[in-house]
Amino acid sequence: MTSLYLVRHGETEWSRSGQHTSYTDLPLTEHGCEQARDLLGRLDPAAFGLVLSSPRQRARVTAELAGFTGRYEPVLDEDLAEWNYGAYEGLTRAQIREQVPDWLIWTHGGGPGGETIEQVRIRFRRLIDRIESAGADPVICFAHGHALRALMTVWLGLDIAVGAHFELDTATVSILIDDDAGRSIQRWNAPA
Repeated sequence: MTSLYLVRHGETEWSRSGQHTSYTDLPLTEHGCEQARDLLGRLDPAAFGLVLSSPRQRARVTAELAGFTGRYEPVLDEDLAEWNYGAYEGLTRAQIREQVPDWLIWTHGGGPGGETIEQVRIRFRRLIDRIESAGADPVICFAHGHALRALMTVWLGLDIAVGAHFELDTATVSILIDDDAGRSIQRWNAPA
């Protein structure tokens, strides 16, 4: 069986306000740091065969505060970065919908200059292929809300649009598995 643990970073100012954050490298809020520290002791760094993180500080610091330091420090992987929102960076869904009334990342992709749905699908297929070829089990990934939801859909072989139906709160743990019955979700959006 292969287990893939997904950890969304702790709260930032923009995750709290609903602003879309991809390449803007925001720190965790004090509450976000508390959320990340709450993961400490609930995830055993020594139990993971491979530890990966988005290079953005909000994901890296979440991993660090959760105890993934020293020899357990994550390998930074750009494929775990948040969906690139392009011109919609820093905007809320309501602000974006003033321009495109029915906009959803899951159906429209990033804004002008951002990533398309197909680019995101290819990126996560590439990441999954690398994880599988590493032969490590279990694997843990520290990353972002839309990115992890998209990763889940690619893992399950679903249309990325399905990700719209899976909320993912900050500093939560989800587990995807691949066993004799195939790929499935063992746990989703579980708080520390």
